[in-house]
Amino acid sequence: MSHIALVTLVVRDYDEALAFYTDALGFELVEDTERGDGSRWVVVRPRGTQGTGLLLARAKDGDQAASIGAQTGGRVGFFLHTADFAADHARMLAAGVRFLEEPRHEVYGSVAVFEDLYGNRWDLLQPA
Repeated sequence: MSHIALVTLVVRDYDEALAFYTDALGFELVEDTERGDGSRWVVVRPRGTQGTGLLLARAKDGDQAASIGAQTGGRVGFFLHTADFAADHARMLAAGVRFLEEPRHEVYGSVAVFEDLYGNRWDLLQPA
């Protein structure tokens, strides 16, 4: 096995999630295919990469809807690496991304925790 291709992120609505990930985070839309049953196969990933993508999956029932924004139990569950922390942090702030802390400069790199539109926690991280 060579890599993890996709990670599923349960969302409330395809279009609002797609707008957040492409507009606020700057991800690219890789695929948006109707599946014939009212669902869609929506994949995004950081622009210009060939790595792991996010499958944005609309909740199908109440149990899935209850997990939206809490898929990792309130912990940081996603780690977004950058080569230019200051520029990406500023761009994301301007796009309305909610950071939960001021940037920190740790031994391992520059980091700040932010939330996606559902409350899932992410690290924006420029490794040292």
